[in-house]
Amino acid sequence: MRVAVSQSTVSWQAANAALAAAVQAAEKLGISINVAVVDRAGVMVGFLRMPGAFLHSIDIAIDKAYTAASFGAPTQAWPGILQQHSQAVREGIPRRPRFVGFGGGLPIEVGSERVGGIGVSGGSEEQDEQCARAGLAALS
Repeated sequence: MRVAVSQSTVSWQAANAALAAAVQAAEKLGISINVAVVDRAGVMVGFLRMPGAFLHSIDIAIDKAYTAASFGAPTQAWPGILQQHSQAVREGIPRRPRFVGFGGGLPIEVGSERVGGIGVSGGSEEQDEQCARAGLAALS
């Protein structure tokens, strides 16, 4: 019986790099965002709110990161993912607390191992996704 398992996670240095890159992308787009990075368990590793970013977007950014980390899928993919399941799943999953099923959340992976998630909220879905991708790009 294995008692302990070694798992990779998102370091604070990586979280800071992702946060900075996402905010820089937002500045280029002329928007103010909230951006969150969580570890593989959905626990926050880092968060940044740009001045003027929508207050409700704080929780949305955190929950996008949580959703991406917990399921291992981009949040923008959920409409298509849900169509592949029963009506009960299509109706039930979106009702779960902290679930976000629209663009702006991406899983963070090292090789084939999911180590966390990044979530951005404050712009359009496309802008949020673009900023989240910039955050991921800073990690590679």
